[in-house]
Amino acid sequence: MRLSPIWFLAGLVPPLASIGTPLAQAVDSITLPQMSVTASPVAGDQPGSFLPVTTLDQARIAADPARSLGDLMRDEPGLTSTSFAPGASRPVIRGLDNFRVRLQENGFGAGDVSAYGEDHAVPLDPMSAERIEVIRGPASLRWGSQAIGGVVNVINNRIPTSLPDQAVKGRVSGGWNSGSRGWDGVASADVRAGNVVVHGDVFGRHDGDYAIPGGRRQANSGVRTDGGSMGLSYFFDQGFIGASVSRFTSLYGIPGGEEAALGTQIRMEQTRWASRGEYRPGSGPVRSVNFWLGYTTYRHEEIGAEHDHAHHHHHDHDHDHDHDHAEPAARGRHVHGSFRNRSWDGRLELQHMPAAIRLGELNGTLGFSIEREALRTTGEFLEYLPPATTERYAGYVFEELSLTPALRLQAAARIEFVRLDGSTAGFPQGNLPLSGDQELENAARRRGFTPVSFSLGALHDLPWGLQARATAQYVQRAPSAAELFARGAHHASGTFDIGNPNLRKEAATTLELGLARQAGGFRFDASAYYSRFNGFITRALTGNSCGESFSSCAPGGDGEFRQVAYGQRDASFYGFQGRAEQDVLQLGGGTAGVSARYDFVRAEFANGAGNVPRIPPHRLGAGVWWRSPTWNAALDYLHAFDQTRTGANETRTEGYDLLNLRVGYTRQLGGTRAVNLSVIGSNLLDSDMRNAASFKKDEVLLPGRAVRLLATFTF
Repeated sequence: MRLSPIWFLAGLVPPLASIGTPLAQAVDSITLPQMSVTASPVAGDQPGSFLPVTTLDQARIAADPARSLGDLMRDEPGLTSTSFAPGASRPVIRGLDNFRVRLQENGFGAGDVSAYGEDHAVPLDPMSAERIEVIRGPASLRWGSQAIGGVVNVINNRIPTSLPDQAVKGRVSGGWNSGSRGWDGVASADVRAGNVVVHGDVFGRHDGDYAIPGGRRQANSGVRTDGGSMGLSYFFDQGFIGASVSRFTSLYGIPGGEEAALGTQIRMEQTRWASRGEYRPGSGPVRSVNFWLGYTTYRHEEIGAEHDHAHHHHHDHDHDHDHDHAEPAARGRHVHGSFRNRSWDGRLELQHMPAAIRLGELNGTLGFSIEREALRTTGEFLEYLPPATTERYAGYVFEELSLTPALRLQAAARIEFVRLDGSTAGFPQGNLPLSGDQELENAARRRGFTPVSFSLGALHDLPWGLQARATAQYVQRAPSAAELFARGAHHASGTFDIGNPNLRKEAATTLELGLARQAGGFRFDASAYYSRFNGFITRALTGNSCGESFSSCAPGGDGEFRQVAYGQRDASFYGFQGRAEQDVLQLGGGTAGVSARYDFVRAEFANGAGNVPRIPPHRLGAGVWWRSPTWNAALDYLHAFDQTRTGANETRTEGYDLLNLRVGYTRQLGGTRAVNLSVIGSNLLDSDMRNAASFKKDEVLLPGRAVRLLATFTF
């Protein structure tokens, strides 16, 4: 399976990829072939039709100076990131984040705790990816109600899924970033011996505190990451079976506020064992049987100086940018606490043979999945979230009916059984203590939910290479352990979280219309959407602040931690995202053109109850580019508008102007060997940039002007 080209446009940065031009093969020849992993659960003559999907290819990923999965996507239409720290930034899809965005690798859940706190790293490094898909709409039902906002799927060849046409193939890539005075590198290879394919990869990055405008550096923003994997697959006439083991480690600082003053760092490690296989019977009603089975162990520790509780949490702009790192080091290091997570992830899918019915050809897949997550906390984190276990069992079905060669209808349905076991305390009305010495008493809680989801869609091929799409879906989501059971201070995020053990399921009804064209000199992809949430689970600032214990909580912002509380309100989200590219002229053996993009999301609570917090602003951009088989260059400009539609107790965010430049040179060395050299300039205007979707926006600036040098050798 490979992605239908119509969807490829949605996610590529036009100056960095070749869409619909004859030169695409030459420009992108250094990337590895796309793997046979796709968002669509139906393999047929027109795969990918359950999308829309945003796709980032390997050249686009390598060129970006981002140091995390979230920040890689921060400026894509319809996407942004939590931008909490360079080492911990989670993707935000159309204003939805954390427990509404599922992160996975080759279909396996991330097995992390990044949704439990913005300061927690995502153990999926972009360097290890060959392609990244951001899946929205009906296709996300395949992965569960925790993907109510969408799915980010990192795709690589850690478990080989097809026999390569060469005995050995791979790539070696390395880069240097002036802004962080850091380097990164990755090497991967696939070796074929008969019917066996072995894969191996290693990667690493070492970044210091990054530069911000004004010749300063963002204190405590360094990142050190390394990882790698080994995988092996055996292929036979009717399929394959394979397995892999991978490891990811990271040590990163938390910038902003008291966390920077204390030199707070998080040290994390994850190991994943995974197996995958496919069997094609060749006759009978079943076309193919696929399975995924993974087991993941994860742990992280928060380390830093002892907390000085006289040091209060302030939120003035930029107050901490020039903090001296010597202070926390001199005061000694301390392990504040740890998170541990053990998770199982299993999936079985059966695709039936195409069935000819009176209306047309029917293709479909029936799937079953099971996930189990055992979360354990120690030290100060034990006060924040007591141990909890989550189990999810699900069945789902996807069907596609081809009425005519140009018109396809789709339907999908999913039912889950979710059980959460944990414990939490009871909080008084108003989330303030009744007395100065009130202590919280924990009680065990068990909650069970049965989320049900379904969707309908249609895709219609139109004249002039256009394709129209329309989808409607209803998705229910069970609350998570943190939303139900959180009950205390979380140091790295600087918040005092109060869960609500009585939360009910949240439900979203979404309508989306899209129009795209990928062929010819003018190419575009545009989507408009509207979502109505019933019982939207909120995590809102209460206006109170706290010290270490609940008894210290008081109105106002003088405490060490900002108090946030979970609750439910009805809400609506609507927005638009679009991107277009126009070839202008043939120049110097290549093609020159222009590009444009625009996106926004508006989110507000029902009955005039105010705005949903941390929503990205309107963004408008344009660019010029030139591509040839040897050279390619691009200049991109993006303007983010002021965000003044803020939630309760949230400050407004000023807009910014972002200017990026890329120049790349590719030389073929014979056969499949090639070398690529690139120079990438980011934030060339050295603008003060703050991310409206981030809890840290008032304290932390995004990176200033930087130059990245990149070299890649493919063989």
